[in-house]
Amino acid sequence: MVDAERDLFKALGDATRRIILDELTDRDGQTLFEICGRLAVKHGLASTRQAVSQHLAVLEQAGLVHTRRQGRYKFHHVDTGPLRAIVDRWPIAREEPDP
Repeated sequence: MVDAERDLFKALGDATRRIILDELTDRDGQTLFEICGRLAVKHGLASTRQAVSQHLAVLEQAGLVHTRRQGRYKFHHVDTGPLRAIVDRWPIAREEPDP
């Protein structure tokens, strides 16, 4: 579990990776080409395809992104399931009843 948490926090610790997750949440099932285009147009990020691919690999290692191949294309899908570990570790505080 420690390795999974480390991978999750590492993945979320980078602003570009968080933007990639935002873009996949907005439109799931994108190719590397589509993700690169959205990063450039919407966010002004001129990352190389290799750099974005490396970010996606970190997100995949953390379980936040899954891929699916269809022909020569590879589609990336967001999976928010691993984020449950954060909520489980630090539950949202409930309102205290008045004394």
